Amino acid sequence: MNKRLFLLLLPFAFAWSLTAQRTMSLSDAIEYAMTNHPEVRIAKLNVKDAEWRIKENKATALPHLSLGVNYQYFIQQPALPAEALGFGGDPGQKIRFALRNNLAGKIEYDQLLFNNSYIVGLKAAKLYREYVDLQLTAVREKVRNAVTDAYLPALLISETVKVLDLNIKNQEKLLSDSKATYKAGFAEQLDVDRLDYLLSNLKTQRDNLVRQQETVVNYLKFTLDIPVKEEVTLSDDLDALLQKYVNVNPDEELNYNNRPDYVTILKARELNQVQVDLYTKDWLPTVSFFASYNPSFQGNDKLFWIPSAIAGISINMPLYDGGLSRASQERAIIAAMQVDEQKNMLIKGLDLEIQNARTNYKNTKLRVEDGERNVALAQRIYDTTQIKFNSGVGSSFEVTQALAGLFQAQGELVNSRFELLKAVVAINKALGKA
Repeated sequence: MNKRLFLLLLPFAFAWSLTAQRTMSLSDAIEYAMTNHPEVRIAKLNVKDAEWRIKENKATALPHLSLGVNYQYFIQQPALPAEALGFGGDPGQKIRFALRNNLAGKIEYDQLLFNNSYIVGLKAAKLYREYVDLQLTAVREKVRNAVTDAYLPALLISETVKVLDLNIKNQEKLLSDSKATYKAGFAEQLDVDRLDYLLSNLKTQRDNLVRQQETVVNYLKFTLDIPVKEEVTLSDDLDALLQKYVNVNPDEELNYNNRPDYVTILKARELNQVQVDLYTKDWLPTVSFFASYNPSFQGNDKLFWIPSAIAGISINMPLYDGGLSRASQERAIIAAMQVDEQKNMLIKGLDLEIQNARTNYKNTKLRVEDGERNVALAQRIYDTTQIKFNSGVGSSFEVTQALAGLFQAQGELVNSRFELLKAVVAINKALGKA
Protein backbone atom coordinates (compact mmCIF):
# COMPACT_ATOMS: atom_id res chain seq x y z
CA MET A 1 0.00 0.00 0.00
CA ASN A 2 1.20 3.51 -0.81
CA LYS A 3 2.69 5.12 2.30
CA ARG A 4 0.74 8.36 1.82
CA LEU A 5 -2.52 6.44 1.42
CA PHE A 6 -1.73 4.43 4.54
CA LEU A 7 -1.22 7.61 6.56
CA LEU A 8 -4.50 9.00 5.27
CA LEU A 9 -6.45 5.87 6.21
CA LEU A 10 -4.77 5.40 9.60
CA PRO A 11 -7.05 7.84 11.54
CA PHE A 12 -10.16 6.21 10.07
CA ALA A 13 -8.90 2.76 10.97
CA PHE A 14 -8.17 3.94 14.51
CA ALA A 15 -11.64 5.48 14.82
CA TRP A 16 -13.22 2.26 13.56
CA SER A 17 -11.28 0.21 16.11
CA LEU A 18 -12.61 2.46 18.87
CA THR A 19 -16.21 2.12 17.74
CA ALA A 20 -15.84 -1.66 17.51
CA GLN A 21 -14.92 -1.87 21.19
CA ARG A 22 -17.12 -1.00 24.14
CA THR A 23 -16.33 -0.84 27.84
CA MET A 24 -19.56 -0.99 29.80
CA SER A 25 -20.60 -0.76 33.40
CA LEU A 26 -24.03 -2.06 34.34
CA SER A 27 -25.45 1.48 34.24
CA ASP A 28 -23.85 2.00 30.79
CA ALA A 29 -25.45 -1.18 29.52
CA ILE A 30 -28.87 -0.19 30.87
CA GLU A 31 -28.59 3.30 29.38
CA TYR A 32 -27.61 1.84 26.00
CA ALA A 33 -30.57 -0.55 26.08
CA MET A 34 -33.00 2.27 26.95
CA THR A 35 -32.16 3.83 23.57
CA ASN A 36 -31.37 0.90 21.32
CA HIS A 37 -33.42 -2.09 22.47
CA PRO A 38 -36.11 -3.01 19.86
CA GLU A 39 -38.87 -3.36 22.47
CA VAL A 40 -38.16 0.14 23.78
CA ARG A 41 -38.17 1.57 20.25
CA ILE A 42 -41.49 -0.16 19.51
CA ALA A 43 -43.01 1.21 22.74
CA LYS A 44 -41.88 4.72 21.78
CA LEU A 45 -43.53 4.30 18.38
CA ASN A 46 -46.73 3.26 20.17
CA VAL A 47 -46.60 6.55 22.10
CA LYS A 48 -46.32 8.51 18.85
CA ASP A 49 -49.15 6.48 17.36
CA ALA A 50 -51.32 7.31 20.39
CA GLU A 51 -50.60 11.02 19.93
CA TRP A 52 -51.74 10.85 16.31
CA ARG A 53 -54.80 8.86 17.37
CA ILE A 54 -55.87 11.80 19.56
CA LYS A 55 -55.41 14.17 16.61
CA GLU A 56 -57.32 11.75 14.40
CA ASN A 57 -60.26 11.70 16.83
CA LYS A 58 -60.27 15.49 17.19
CA ALA A 59 -60.33 15.88 13.42
CA THR A 60 -63.69 14.08 13.33
CA ALA A 61 -65.45 17.11 14.83
CA LEU A 62 -63.50 19.77 12.95
CA PRO A 63 -64.95 21.35 9.78
CA HIS A 64 -64.65 19.20 6.66
CA LEU A 65 -64.48 21.02 3.33
CA SER A 66 -64.53 19.31 -0.05
CA LEU A 67 -64.45 20.44 -3.68
CA GLY A 68 -65.62 18.54 -6.74
CA VAL A 69 -66.25 19.00 -10.48
CA ASN A 70 -68.44 16.80 -12.70
CA TYR A 71 -69.05 16.96 -16.47
CA GLN A 72 -71.63 14.85 -18.35
CA TYR A 73 -72.26 14.64 -22.08
CA PHE A 74 -75.34 12.68 -23.19
CA ILE A 75 -74.54 10.81 -26.37
CA GLN A 76 -78.20 9.84 -26.47
CA GLN A 77 -80.57 11.98 -24.47
CA PRO A 78 -83.47 10.26 -22.63
CA ALA A 79 -86.79 11.28 -24.31
CA LEU A 80 -90.47 10.27 -24.82
CA PRO A 81 -92.91 11.13 -27.63
CA ALA A 82 -94.96 14.25 -26.87
CA GLU A 83 -98.25 12.43 -27.38
CA ALA A 84 -97.25 9.84 -24.79
CA LEU A 85 -97.12 12.62 -22.24
CA GLY A 86 -100.40 14.20 -23.42
CA PHE A 87 -98.77 17.14 -25.08
CA GLY A 88 -99.83 18.34 -28.52
CA GLY A 89 -97.45 19.04 -31.36
CA ASP A 90 -96.11 17.51 -34.47
CA PRO A 91 -96.24 13.73 -34.75
CA GLY A 92 -92.94 12.23 -33.77
CA GLN A 93 -91.92 15.18 -31.62
CA LYS A 94 -90.05 14.06 -28.46
CA ILE A 95 -89.67 15.59 -25.07
CA ARG A 96 -86.08 15.29 -23.76
CA PHE A 97 -85.50 14.87 -20.01
CA ALA A 98 -81.86 15.92 -19.94
CA LEU A 99 -79.75 18.51 -21.63
CA ARG A 100 -76.82 17.25 -23.68
CA ASN A 101 -74.12 19.12 -21.72
CA ASN A 102 -73.94 19.26 -17.92
CA LEU A 103 -71.02 20.91 -16.15
CA ALA A 104 -71.44 21.05 -12.37
CA GLY A 105 -69.20 22.10 -9.50
CA LYS A 106 -69.56 21.35 -5.80
CA ILE A 107 -68.27 22.92 -2.59
CA GLU A 108 -69.40 21.09 0.55
CA TYR A 109 -68.96 21.97 4.21
CA ASP A 110 -69.69 19.47 7.00
CA GLN A 111 -69.16 19.72 10.73
CA LEU A 112 -70.13 17.42 13.58
CA LEU A 113 -71.89 19.36 16.34
CA PHE A 114 -72.63 16.61 18.84
CA ASN A 115 -71.99 12.89 19.01
CA ASN A 116 -71.59 10.81 22.17
CA SER A 117 -69.30 8.32 20.45
CA TYR A 118 -66.98 11.18 19.49
CA ILE A 119 -66.85 12.52 23.06
CA VAL A 120 -66.20 9.09 24.53
CA GLY A 121 -63.73 8.24 21.78
CA LEU A 122 -61.72 11.39 22.45
CA LYS A 123 -61.62 10.58 26.16
CA ALA A 124 -60.58 7.00 25.37
CA ALA A 125 -57.83 8.23 23.04
CA LYS A 126 -56.38 10.43 25.81
CA LEU A 127 -56.55 7.53 28.26
CA TYR A 128 -54.89 5.29 25.70
CA ARG A 129 -52.08 7.87 25.37
CA GLU A 130 -51.54 7.62 29.13
CA TYR A 131 -51.78 3.83 28.88
CA VAL A 132 -49.01 3.52 26.26
CA ASP A 133 -46.87 5.90 28.34
CA LEU A 134 -47.21 3.46 31.22
CA GLN A 135 -46.49 0.59 28.85
CA LEU A 136 -43.28 2.34 27.82
CA THR A 137 -42.28 2.58 31.48
CA ALA A 138 -43.11 -1.11 31.97
CA VAL A 139 -41.07 -2.07 28.89
CA ARG A 140 -38.13 -0.05 30.14
CA GLU A 141 -38.33 -1.86 33.49
CA LYS A 142 -38.51 -5.20 31.70
CA VAL A 143 -35.50 -4.38 29.53
CA ARG A 144 -33.58 -3.04 32.55
CA ASN A 145 -34.17 -6.30 34.39
CA ALA A 146 -33.21 -8.34 31.32
CA VAL A 147 -29.94 -6.41 30.93
CA THR A 148 -29.16 -6.82 34.63
CA ASP A 149 -29.89 -10.56 34.47
CA ALA A 150 -27.55 -10.85 31.46
CA TYR A 151 -24.80 -8.62 32.89
CA LEU A 152 -24.43 -10.16 36.35
CA PRO A 153 -23.55 -13.74 35.25
CA ALA A 154 -20.86 -12.34 32.95
CA LEU A 155 -19.59 -10.31 35.89
CA LEU A 156 -19.57 -13.42 38.11
CA ILE A 157 -17.33 -15.25 35.65
CA SER A 158 -15.01 -12.22 35.46
CA GLU A 159 -14.69 -12.19 39.26
CA THR A 160 -14.04 -15.94 39.34
CA VAL A 161 -11.33 -15.55 36.67
CA LYS A 162 -9.69 -12.86 38.86
CA VAL A 163 -9.68 -15.26 41.82
CA LEU A 164 -8.14 -17.97 39.64
CA ASP A 165 -5.49 -15.58 38.34
CA LEU A 166 -4.47 -14.73 41.89
CA ASN A 167 -4.28 -18.40 42.86
CA ILE A 168 -2.35 -19.26 39.69
CA LYS A 169 0.17 -16.52 40.46
CA ASN A 170 0.66 -17.82 44.00
CA GLN A 171 0.89 -21.40 42.79
CA GLU A 172 3.48 -20.52 40.14
CA LYS A 173 5.66 -18.91 42.81
CA LEU A 174 5.24 -21.92 45.10
CA LEU A 175 6.08 -24.29 42.26
CA SER A 176 9.16 -22.26 41.35
CA ASP A 177 10.34 -22.35 44.97
CA SER A 178 9.67 -26.08 45.17
CA LYS A 179 11.74 -26.75 42.06
CA ALA A 180 14.62 -24.83 43.58
CA THR A 181 14.26 -26.77 46.82
CA TYR A 182 14.18 -30.04 44.84
CA LYS A 183 17.38 -29.15 42.99
CA ALA A 184 18.99 -28.41 46.34
CA GLY A 185 17.97 -31.90 47.50
CA PHE A 186 15.52 -30.79 50.19
CA ALA A 187 12.29 -31.88 48.41
CA GLU A 188 11.01 -34.89 46.50
CA GLN A 189 9.95 -35.08 42.86
CA LEU A 190 6.48 -36.08 44.09
CA ASP A 191 6.10 -32.72 45.82
CA VAL A 192 6.99 -30.86 42.62
CA ASP A 193 4.64 -33.02 40.55
CA ARG A 194 1.71 -32.42 42.89
CA LEU A 195 2.18 -28.67 42.76
CA ASP A 196 2.64 -28.76 39.00
CA TYR A 197 -0.55 -30.82 38.61
CA LEU A 198 -2.53 -28.38 40.76
CA LEU A 199 -1.22 -25.43 38.70
CA SER A 200 -2.20 -27.16 35.47
CA ASN A 201 -5.66 -27.88 36.87
CA LEU A 202 -6.12 -24.22 37.85
CA LYS A 203 -5.12 -23.07 34.35
CA THR A 204 -7.55 -25.55 32.78
CA GLN A 205 -10.38 -24.22 34.95
CA ARG A 206 -9.46 -20.69 33.95
CA ASP A 207 -9.52 -21.55 30.23
CA ASN A 208 -12.94 -23.16 30.61
CA LEU A 209 -14.29 -20.08 32.42
CA VAL A 210 -12.93 -17.76 29.73
CA ARG A 211 -14.76 -19.77 27.07
CA GLN A 212 -17.94 -19.68 29.16
CA GLN A 213 -17.50 -15.95 29.61
CA GLU A 214 -17.47 -15.45 25.85
CA THR A 215 -20.82 -17.23 25.58
CA VAL A 216 -22.35 -15.23 28.43
CA VAL A 217 -21.06 -11.91 27.05
CA ASN A 218 -22.48 -12.81 23.64
CA TYR A 219 -25.87 -13.25 25.28
CA LEU A 220 -25.44 -9.82 26.88
CA LYS A 221 -24.71 -8.38 23.42
CA PHE A 222 -27.87 -10.03 22.11
CA THR A 223 -29.88 -8.52 24.96
CA LEU A 224 -28.42 -5.08 24.20
CA ASP A 225 -28.88 -5.51 20.44
CA ILE A 226 -25.13 -5.16 19.86
CA PRO A 227 -23.51 -7.10 16.98
CA VAL A 228 -21.81 -10.26 18.22
CA LYS A 229 -18.59 -9.35 16.40
CA GLU A 230 -18.27 -6.15 18.44
CA GLU A 231 -15.98 -6.36 21.47
CA VAL A 232 -17.60 -5.62 24.85
CA THR A 233 -15.62 -5.38 28.09
CA LEU A 234 -17.28 -5.27 31.53
CA SER A 235 -15.98 -2.51 33.77
CA ASP A 236 -18.00 -3.16 36.95
CA ASP A 237 -17.13 -5.52 39.78
CA LEU A 238 -19.25 -7.18 42.43
CA ASP A 239 -17.96 -5.13 45.36
CA ALA A 240 -18.61 -1.83 43.55
CA LEU A 241 -22.16 -2.83 42.69
CA LEU A 242 -22.82 -4.08 46.21
CA GLN A 243 -21.66 -0.71 47.54
CA LYS A 244 -24.02 0.99 45.12
CA TYR A 245 -27.00 -0.96 46.47
CA VAL A 246 -25.79 -1.20 50.07
CA ASN A 247 -28.51 1.10 51.43
CA VAL A 248 -31.40 -1.15 50.40
CA ASN A 249 -34.09 -1.57 53.05
CA PRO A 250 -35.59 -5.06 52.66
CA ASP A 251 -38.40 -4.28 55.12
CA GLU A 252 -39.63 -1.21 53.24
CA GLU A 253 -43.38 -1.34 52.67
CA LEU A 254 -44.45 -2.11 49.12
CA ASN A 255 -46.28 0.69 47.33
CA TYR A 256 -48.16 -0.89 44.41
CA ASN A 257 -48.22 2.42 42.53
CA ASN A 258 -44.44 2.20 42.16
CA ARG A 259 -44.87 -0.86 39.96
CA PRO A 260 -45.54 0.05 36.30
CA ASP A 261 -47.44 -3.19 35.65
CA TYR A 262 -49.90 -2.34 38.46
CA VAL A 263 -50.45 1.25 37.31
CA THR A 264 -50.87 -0.01 33.73
CA ILE A 265 -53.62 -2.40 34.72
CA LEU A 266 -55.42 0.43 36.56
CA LYS A 267 -55.32 2.49 33.38
CA ALA A 268 -56.63 -0.50 31.42
CA ARG A 269 -59.55 -0.61 33.87
CA GLU A 270 -60.31 3.04 33.13
CA LEU A 271 -60.35 2.29 29.42
CA ASN A 272 -62.81 -0.55 30.00
CA GLN A 273 -65.09 1.76 32.00
CA VAL A 274 -65.10 4.26 29.13
CA GLN A 275 -66.24 1.47 26.85
CA VAL A 276 -69.08 0.65 29.26
CA ASP A 277 -70.13 4.32 29.36
CA LEU A 278 -70.23 4.46 25.57
CA TYR A 279 -72.88 1.76 25.28
CA THR A 280 -74.80 3.03 28.32
CA LYS A 281 -75.63 6.28 26.50
CA ASP A 282 -76.15 4.85 23.03
CA TRP A 283 -79.55 6.64 22.78
CA LEU A 284 -77.96 10.10 22.46
CA PRO A 285 -78.44 11.70 19.02
CA THR A 286 -75.85 12.69 16.45
CA VAL A 287 -76.12 16.33 15.36
CA SER A 288 -74.24 17.73 12.39
CA PHE A 289 -74.32 20.83 10.20
CA PHE A 290 -73.91 20.76 6.44
CA ALA A 291 -73.82 23.31 3.63
CA SER A 292 -73.05 23.11 -0.07
CA TYR A 293 -72.82 25.40 -3.07
CA ASN A 294 -73.36 23.87 -6.54
CA PRO A 295 -72.52 26.07 -9.52
CA SER A 296 -73.48 24.41 -12.83
CA PHE A 297 -73.82 24.99 -16.56
CA GLN A 298 -76.45 23.08 -18.55
CA GLY A 299 -77.65 23.19 -22.14
CA ASN A 300 -77.59 21.63 -25.58
CA ASP A 301 -75.88 24.02 -27.96
CA LYS A 302 -75.71 26.90 -25.51
CA LEU A 303 -74.85 26.58 -21.83
CA PHE A 304 -76.90 28.30 -19.14
CA TRP A 305 -75.64 29.29 -15.65
CA ILE A 306 -77.76 27.43 -13.05
CA PRO A 307 -76.31 27.77 -9.52
CA SER A 308 -77.80 26.35 -6.33
CA ALA A 309 -76.96 26.43 -2.58
CA ILE A 310 -78.21 24.52 0.43
CA ALA A 311 -77.59 24.45 4.19
CA GLY A 312 -79.11 22.44 7.00
CA ILE A 313 -78.81 20.49 10.22
CA SER A 314 -79.00 16.71 10.46
CA ILE A 315 -80.21 14.95 13.62
CA ASN A 316 -80.14 11.17 13.90
CA MET A 317 -81.30 9.29 16.98
CA PRO A 318 -81.16 5.48 17.23
CA LEU A 319 -84.40 3.83 18.34
CA TYR A 320 -83.81 0.09 18.14
CA ASP A 321 -80.75 -1.82 16.96
CA GLY A 322 -81.87 -5.38 17.58
CA GLY A 323 -80.06 -5.60 20.94
CA LEU A 324 -76.61 -4.80 19.49
CA SER A 325 -75.82 -2.05 22.01
CA ARG A 326 -76.99 -4.20 24.94
CA ALA A 327 -74.77 -7.07 23.86
CA SER A 328 -71.80 -4.71 23.37
CA GLN A 329 -72.39 -3.17 26.80
CA GLU A 330 -72.48 -6.58 28.51
CA ARG A 331 -69.26 -7.59 26.77
CA ALA A 332 -67.62 -4.35 27.94
CA ILE A 333 -68.76 -5.05 31.51
CA ILE A 334 -67.35 -8.58 31.34
CA ALA A 335 -64.03 -7.22 30.01
CA ALA A 336 -63.88 -4.80 32.95
CA MET A 337 -64.56 -7.65 35.39
CA GLN A 338 -61.75 -9.67 33.79
CA VAL A 339 -59.35 -6.74 34.35
CA ASP A 340 -60.45 -6.63 38.00
CA GLU A 341 -59.56 -10.31 38.38
CA GLN A 342 -56.20 -9.71 36.69
CA LYS A 343 -55.52 -6.85 39.12
CA ASN A 344 -56.27 -9.09 42.12
CA MET A 345 -53.94 -11.77 40.76
CA LEU A 346 -51.24 -9.18 40.16
CA ILE A 347 -51.49 -7.86 43.73
CA LYS A 348 -51.05 -11.36 45.12
CA GLY A 349 -48.10 -11.93 42.80
CA LEU A 350 -46.44 -8.66 43.87
CA ASP A 351 -46.91 -9.54 47.54
CA LEU A 352 -45.31 -12.95 46.99
CA GLU A 353 -42.45 -11.42 44.98
CA ILE A 354 -41.46 -8.95 47.69
CA GLN A 355 -41.76 -11.58 50.42
CA ASN A 356 -39.53 -14.02 48.55
CA ALA A 357 -37.04 -11.24 47.77
CA ARG A 358 -36.82 -10.27 51.45
CA THR A 359 -36.26 -13.87 52.56
CA ASN A 360 -33.65 -14.49 49.88
CA TYR A 361 -31.82 -11.27 50.76
CA LYS A 362 -31.55 -12.18 54.44
CA ASN A 363 -30.35 -15.71 53.62
CA THR A 364 -27.72 -14.58 51.10
CA LYS A 365 -26.47 -11.86 53.45
CA LEU A 366 -25.80 -14.53 56.09
CA ARG A 367 -24.05 -16.67 53.45
CA VAL A 368 -21.75 -13.77 52.56
CA GLU A 369 -20.83 -13.27 56.21
CA ASP A 370 -20.10 -16.99 56.60
CA GLY A 371 -18.13 -16.97 53.34
CA GLU A 372 -15.92 -14.10 54.48
CA ARG A 373 -15.09 -15.96 57.70
CA ASN A 374 -14.37 -19.17 55.75
CA VAL A 375 -12.02 -17.36 53.32
CA ALA A 376 -10.12 -15.78 56.21
CA LEU A 377 -9.79 -19.20 57.88
CA ALA A 378 -8.79 -20.96 54.63
CA GLN A 379 -6.20 -18.25 53.95
CA ARG A 380 -4.61 -18.79 57.39
CA ILE A 381 -4.53 -22.55 56.83
CA TYR A 382 -2.90 -22.11 53.42
CA ASP A 383 -0.32 -19.64 54.75
CA THR A 384 0.55 -21.99 57.61
CA THR A 385 0.94 -25.06 55.37
CA GLN A 386 3.05 -23.04 52.92
CA ILE A 387 5.38 -21.90 55.71
CA LYS A 388 5.66 -25.48 57.00
CA PHE A 389 6.38 -26.76 53.47
CA ASN A 390 9.03 -24.12 52.83
CA SER A 391 10.57 -25.01 56.21
CA GLY A 392 10.72 -28.69 55.29
CA VAL A 393 8.32 -29.87 57.98
CA GLY A 394 5.21 -30.09 55.77
CA SER A 395 4.23 -31.99 52.64
CA SER A 396 3.14 -30.77 49.22
CA PHE A 397 -0.07 -32.76 49.74
CA GLU A 398 -1.00 -30.49 52.66
CA VAL A 399 -0.24 -27.43 50.52
CA THR A 400 -2.36 -28.62 47.60
CA GLN A 401 -5.20 -29.51 49.92
CA ALA A 402 -4.99 -26.13 51.62
CA LEU A 403 -4.91 -24.30 48.28
CA ALA A 404 -7.89 -26.29 47.01
CA GLY A 405 -9.78 -25.40 50.19
CA LEU A 406 -8.83 -21.73 49.79
CA PHE A 407 -9.96 -21.66 46.18
CA GLN A 408 -13.23 -23.36 47.08
CA ALA A 409 -13.87 -20.85 49.88
CA GLN A 410 -13.04 -17.95 47.57
CA GLY A 411 -15.32 -19.32 44.87
CA GLU A 412 -18.17 -19.78 47.34
CA LEU A 413 -17.68 -16.22 48.60
CA VAL A 414 -17.80 -14.84 45.05
CA ASN A 415 -20.98 -16.83 44.40
CA SER A 416 -22.48 -15.62 47.69
CA ARG A 417 -21.75 -12.00 46.80
CA PHE A 418 -23.26 -12.59 43.38
CA GLU A 419 -26.41 -14.06 44.93
CA LEU A 420 -26.56 -11.16 47.40
CA LEU A 421 -26.33 -8.66 44.55
CA LYS A 422 -29.11 -10.51 42.72
CA ALA A 423 -31.20 -10.45 45.91
CA VAL A 424 -30.67 -6.70 46.30
CA VAL A 425 -31.66 -6.14 42.66
CA ALA A 426 -34.72 -8.34 43.21
CA ILE A 427 -35.80 -6.25 46.21
CA ASN A 428 -35.41 -3.02 44.27
CA LYS A 429 -37.38 -4.52 41.41
CA ALA A 430 -40.14 -5.73 43.76
CA LEU A 431 -40.33 -2.26 45.35
CA GLY A 432 -40.45 -0.59 41.96
CA LYS A 433 -37.00 1.01 42.38
CA ALA A 434 -35.05 -1.02 39.84
